[in-house]
Amino acid sequence: MDLYEHQARQLFADHGIPVPRAEVTASPQEAREIARRLGGRAVVKAQVRTGGRGKAGGVRLVAGPAAAELTTRQILGTDINGHRVGKVMLAEPVDLAEEFYVSYVLDRAAGGFLAIASAQGGMEIEEVAARHPEAVARIPVDPAEGVTSAKAGEIASAAGLPPQTADVLIRLWQVLVGEDALLVEVNPLVRTAQGRVLALDGKVTIDDNARFRHSRWTAKDEERLDPLEAAAAERGLACVRLDGEVGVIGNGAGLVMSTLDAVAGCGARPADFLDIGGGASAEVMADGLSVVLSDPAVKCVLVNVFGGITACDAVAEGIVAAVDTVRLTKPLVVRLDGNNAARGRAILGERAHPFVEQATTMDGAARRAAELAHSA
Repeated sequence: MDLYEHQARQLFADHGIPVPRAEVTASPQEAREIARRLGGRAVVKAQVRTGGRGKAGGVRLVAGPAAAELTTRQILGTDINGHRVGKVMLAEPVDLAEEFYVSYVLDRAAGGFLAIASAQGGMEIEEVAARHPEAVARIPVDPAEGVTSAKAGEIASAAGLPPQTADVLIRLWQVLVGEDALLVEVNPLVRTAQGRVLALDGKVTIDDNARFRHSRWTAKDEERLDPLEAAAAERGLACVRLDGEVGVIGNGAGLVMSTLDAVAGCGARPADFLDIGGGASAEVMADGLSVVLSDPAVKCVLVNVFGGITACDAVAEGIVAAVDTVRLTKPLVVRLDGNNAARGRAILGERAHPFVEQATTMDGAARRAAELAHSA
């Protein structure tokens, strides 16, 4: 779960990392008042979970309250790398002397964490690494030991950071551990003309397996979801809305992706896709089907399940439960294979719902779903 910048900054502040004063709003009129409280001049920053905001015009310095209102009005609703801007953050401007980059990231291959730091902050670290690889320090961090004063000094020295950044490095590690994060990043970490060290921008990615421990972010995150995706999230499911007419349900990301390709290869467009996971129960299948059927853009639903941990008879029972509780007015094409596939097909055959068809292969199911969607 990626946090918005203002959420990451809140975590930094909670752990004692200095950040400039800032407030968030979705109202141009309120932006005027916020700028006034910040002293007039402010930096208006689009709140989207993607990089490249500055290049896209989503970060602007304004001279006063009136300009803050106008700029906020211009930024709200714009698209930045496929993300619609729903809120902006206004922060007090800082007189910069130096900019640095620091982050901790999970290193799955090494079974630990990696500290990445550079004295060349303020730009994408990938660009710095490509042009000046020697300017980027990569220091392994043992999770059992963490970032001690000695380790923080080692990181700062390797990256050419001033000694006073060591305290931030320690506290940033505390953010990572305390908030179940897979990534914490400050870019830039700055030293002001007055000698203060501040986190000007931040990125935090929280482990999805720990979402239940971070409800304050989860609730706010789901406010920004598409309504269909939010309905799936309420049921503990992951759904992604697309722009076609065939709803796709499968178990496992690889199978779902292959099914999307098969549908596209038959001349249809997926409307959305939902992964019911590797151990889906009948209840999960029913919930997933209810979510996809609620999408008005869906003209046909394709269920493609290969039974492994997920038994096909449980999937079939979920489908039967769903069609018995939801008024099914859209055709449903089902392909079951693998664990208990014969029993699952028999359950659907016994129910004999007029809107439910079965197919024996993925390609055949995709072809039939495309035909039904086009004829709807």
